[in-house]
Amino acid sequence: MFKITNYDFKNSVYGSEGYLDNWPMLYILENGKKAYIGESNHVKTRMAQHVANKEKRIFDKVHFIYSKVFNQSVTFDYDSKLIQYIVASELFQVTNKNSGIADKQYYKKKEYDEKFEILWKKLQKEKLVKHSLEEIENSDLFKYSPYKELNDSQRKAVEDILIKIKDGTVDRVVVNGMPGSGKTIVAVYLMKYLADSEEYGGKQIGFVVPQISLRKTMKQIFKSIYGLSPSQVLSPSDVTRKHYDILFVDEVHRLHQYKNISYMGSFKKNCEKLGLTTEADELDWILQQSGCTVLFYDSAQVVGPSGIDFERFDKKMEEFSNNRALAYFTLGTQMRVKGGNDYIDFVQDMLSGNCTHKYDSNYYDFKLYTDFSKFEKDMYEKESEYGLSKMLAGYAWPWISKKNHTIKDIEIQGVKRMWNHCTEGWVHTEQAIDEVGCIHSIQGYDLNYAFVVLGKDIGWDKEANKVIVRKDNYFDTNGKKTTEYVELLEYIKNVYYVLMTRGIKGTYLYVCDDDLREYWSNYIEEL
Repeated sequence: MFKITNYDFKNSVYGSEGYLDNWPMLYILENGKKAYIGESNHVKTRMAQHVANKEKRIFDKVHFIYSKVFNQSVTFDYDSKLIQYIVASELFQVTNKNSGIADKQYYKKKEYDEKFEILWKKLQKEKLVKHSLEEIENSDLFKYSPYKELNDSQRKAVEDILIKIKDGTVDRVVVNGMPGSGKTIVAVYLMKYLADSEEYGGKQIGFVVPQISLRKTMKQIFKSIYGLSPSQVLSPSDVTRKHYDILFVDEVHRLHQYKNISYMGSFKKNCEKLGLTTEADELDWILQQSGCTVLFYDSAQVVGPSGIDFERFDKKMEEFSNNRALAYFTLGTQMRVKGGNDYIDFVQDMLSGNCTHKYDSNYYDFKLYTDFSKFEKDMYEKESEYGLSKMLAGYAWPWISKKNHTIKDIEIQGVKRMWNHCTEGWVHTEQAIDEVGCIHSIQGYDLNYAFVVLGKDIGWDKEANKVIVRKDNYFDTNGKKTTEYVELLEYIKNVYYVLMTRGIKGTYLYVCDDDLREYWSNYIEEL
């Protein structure tokens, strides 16, 4: 079905087959370290153009990919796919720009999507790629790649934001979006686009990531992407050291105030450095240190009193808009969870105690367990079959294993498990499958299947018919210190909202509170 031929690009030595002159084809230019992927109806003519291009003279080999079933719609699509997957395969550093990559429909696309796997396996045999498609799709480099095919909502946001940045009409851009709507993807896409743009070559552009765990992951990704650098991935504290022309800020809701944090000393010094008091927060640092700031925000993911809640965020934006230009965008399409926006809405109804119907989907697994041993067993099976299947929980057990790794923190129905041994990159550690991840180790990451334990920090009041929380059963000290009941209710519900929106293919629940489990069993299939 696919024929791959290899030629000497440096000396312009190619074959004499007729399809090289007039047939839609794909090609890969490479030199053992870097690669460029393209498509053309006239590959010989295209090679002559590349040879004349100084940037392409670094390559010495070309691999032509031919199929009698190719048409131009297919080669356009496969070109985008090859770029995305070869970037994440990590054999080559891909030099393509990311403009124009989009998810486009065409005749018999589903059939060609299936045939792409055959092409990939042939590329593996030719040693042009390393990993299988399944391995790549489970990697962070693939999920956060700036070469992702954008959906309509994301593409429109990217185009409009770039217009605002280029014409200088706004100083601040706010991008709202639910979990899985692609906020981080859009941010990384824009970083790569500007890195490839000559007019921004001398600009100071940074990408702020509040969470330590995700920041480490993003540094590794930026290291693998041509034109980007790990030094562009910043902590909020890094921002205080110099002024930036443009800052993209991921997970703004995870920025901190001078409240319930463990680093008050350094926080105060950073404020003083910028001429601010501790009434300021990390968002103030960023706004002061950037000419243009793009803020990615979701108020429903604020999980503690130190975060930037909606009231605080909205007030800052309102104050700012009085004298400078501000623009808002919303990413409205669910990209992570196969259950789509319907599932997200259902989770919100569950946590609000407003369920009206039983959950039913042909695209997403959502089940409620009563047997914890089976819950654990099924997680191991999903991990074995699909990978990226982990157990998560609300902070309803103290972290006693922090100082003694021989102790188990959590015991349910006689089964004992330990909290995550680390937060940085926990998802991809060998130990993760035998541990339980907390909100601080998982927020910002995807799983194939999420096995979520709801502890006794959350429950159901039968008499009042509402969801309740129990402060005495919530052990995130910084998460509950200084909070009133109404605030804590919101934070704990937000924690479970985040945990229950990690799973791409499915989410499975074990509920410790009997009354809450009984209530939810009316609306979720029980195992």
